[in-house]
Amino acid sequence: MIAPDPIVGHGIYRILVCRPNHRLGNTLLLTPLITELQARYKGAEIDIVSEGDIARDVFKGFFSVRQVFCLPRRGFKHPIAFLRMILRIRRTHYDLIVDPSVHSGFARALTRIFRGRYKLGFSDAPTKALTHAAPRTVAGRHMGKRPVNLVRWASGDDVSAFRNHPPLVIHLSEDERAEGLEALAALTTPGHGAPSTFRIGIFANATGAKRYSTEWWADFMATLSAAHPAASILEIIPAHGHSMLREAWPGYYSSDIRRMAAVLGGLDLFITADCGVMHLGVAAGAPTIGLFHVTATDVYTPYGGHNAGLDTGTCSGRDTARHVLGMMEISLSNRRATSDPVITDVRAPTARRSTGSE
Repeated sequence: MIAPDPIVGHGIYRILVCRPNHRLGNTLLLTPLITELQARYKGAEIDIVSEGDIARDVFKGFFSVRQVFCLPRRGFKHPIAFLRMILRIRRTHYDLIVDPSVHSGFARALTRIFRGRYKLGFSDAPTKALTHAAPRTVAGRHMGKRPVNLVRWASGDDVSAFRNHPPLVIHLSEDERAEGLEALAALTTPGHGAPSTFRIGIFANATGAKRYSTEWWADFMATLSAAHPAASILEIIPAHGHSMLREAWPGYYSSDIRRMAAVLGGLDLFITADCGVMHLGVAAGAPTIGLFHVTATDVYTPYGGHNAGLDTGTCSGRDTARHVLGMMEISLSNRRATSDPVITDVRAPTARRSTGSE
């Protein structure tokens, strides 16, 4: 479907993205939209409405982002601070307001309150909150691609030609990457001082049913480490500050997501359950394999580059590790040939893999 009155680039200088959410993964999944807006409206300035403080760190490196408005979490418990920020945002009359969420009633309510010439979002029925309501069929499946599809639809682009979506990115500076590599080297250099040949990061935590058991990870790690004893393995420690792998490997902990991203960006391979830190690894540029067994792989899978999503189903940790090892062997072969790690598809009957590719 083509928008009846496309939003052209002329006269679009002040943009507001309305995505009030405090989760790391959902915030990082918004970065392709910001990249798309920067490329499409090159002379514009972008403000973002988020929730909590994490968005300031995520969008710190985006050149066109002016202001990140971080609403207080559970704003109804902080009504004065909440209302002050809403009134502050309303002072600006935006040329374009984007509500990228398919289902958030809160984001839609804020979009209606804020002042803008064009208001863009998903809706199958006419609504006074939007000047441009895209059918939900335009959204597609992947959470990171939906907002990009929305902007392209409103610009009059052919929906069937939606390809080459921008990747997740956190825009680390050269200094941040250098410091991350330094920290990584200190943690992964063997005792004899020889440089590590392959550095693998593991994040073994996730929320609720997405978390694999300690025993599952023990089987996974035993199989992985036995097959590659020369590899340096680093556990990325969760926010609660405790190892999920029984302190069997060196660990890195940081409450600062940019420092964590800098370390992740230096890994040759990052293996993680489906969670916000998985998306952080992708945004940092680490070749990432995300492990899924309850959430929809095609909605959240790491896409683009050398990333992959693996639907483990009911597979054991041992069988999942064997599948990952097949992917690693091709990665190591390509790395020796090109010095660039590549994750390539290897089929196995015990697990289902999705790349989320274009």
